[in-house]
Amino acid sequence: MIEIKSTGLLKEVMKNYFTGIGTGGRKVAWCTSVGPAELLRSFGFDVYFPENHGALLGASRIADIYIPNAQKNGYSNQICSYTTSDIGAFLCNETPLKKHYGLDSIPKPDLIVYCTNQCREVEDWFTFYADNFKCPVVGINPPRYLDEVRIEEVEVVISQFKKLITVCESVTGIKFDLDKFKNVLKLSKEATLLWQDVLKTSTSIPAPFNFFDGTIHMGPIVVMRGTQEAKDYYNVLLSELQQFVEQGKGFLKEENCRLFWDGMPIWGKIRVLSDLFSQSNAVVVASTYCNSWIFDDFDEENPLESSALAYIKIFINRSEKAKIEFFKKWFEEYKIDGIIYHDSKTCFNNSNSRFGLPLRLKKITQIPYLVVEGDLNDLRFFSEGQTINKIETFVEQIENQKIYK
Repeated sequence: MIEIKSTGLLKEVMKNYFTGIGTGGRKVAWCTSVGPAELLRSFGFDVYFPENHGALLGASRIADIYIPNAQKNGYSNQICSYTTSDIGAFLCNETPLKKHYGLDSIPKPDLIVYCTNQCREVEDWFTFYADNFKCPVVGINPPRYLDEVRIEEVEVVISQFKKLITVCESVTGIKFDLDKFKNVLKLSKEATLLWQDVLKTSTSIPAPFNFFDGTIHMGPIVVMRGTQEAKDYYNVLLSELQQFVEQGKGFLKEENCRLFWDGMPIWGKIRVLSDLFSQSNAVVVASTYCNSWIFDDFDEENPLESSALAYIKIFINRSEKAKIEFFKKWFEEYKIDGIIYHDSKTCFNNSNSRFGLPLRLKKITQIPYLVVEGDLNDLRFFSEGQTINKIETFVEQIENQKIYK
């Protein structure tokens, strides 16, 4: 098993990001993970992402401490466990940022912005904080579940961006600078294409990088899009992975099965699942999740139009017809032997196994599939023993049924 040395740099980069938020008199904007961070950064905001905090709660295996507190305050255990664990931690005045980065609290927002291209629940989540911090909140609501994105849909989002610009001007006292926005968007696109190249190193056999690596190294592309630091980090990571490809080194010495993961990570079981696949000589080489932060439609010459288009076109915001085309492309590109769908109990929007898509996709591609039940943060919905048995059986069954040699 290879060691990715860039991980040390990643820890430094992420620490600098978190400890720098709101310092030097800079204002802070909160934003959803696939929201218009570039536009906010063009106004000089430091940008904080509550979903990243939710993932940290899950990965630290402390979400279950806080979810019941949100439930006591009227939040159902059936809604997004990022939301319930994050709000629960806030109500307890606690955060894993203290242990990881020495921060006593999450940063106080001057502005909160959400985008419902991933789910509608972010509106309730972010509005809760706007009420608590007494700050403006702005929602971007793109058209959803589209086969194709037309100019009419793009214009809807552009008009919402323009309203956001007005609010940003009011909060910061700074007039919108189109050139600054172009520069930030250019940096964001360069970083997102580098991230895409990082993921595509796993089209090689053997693959030097897997889904579980991706859940760690995706940090800068989520929280630092539009910065030089994100671009610099992915240049370093990509160079290291390309060397592994040239040397014929893979994550596993013997790679018997190449899998695709659809849906959210099970944050509290990342290590357990990574070890399980490794022991079976199976590599999860690609995922819908890690591909969520590739915005190759960004164009600094048409910043408003292209960013509106990019944030509408993301996988989670598309129709089944469009999603099937994504899957077909990924299956062939990554030489996939089987797909695992994570049916996340509290993340309805990012679970694609509930309405027959897996069977329809199998009829088209002949790629076998497995559905595992769990959740992104709430481990009460995850049975470790049952999941291990299902995955081990699935891997055994598909080893002799490979479609792409």
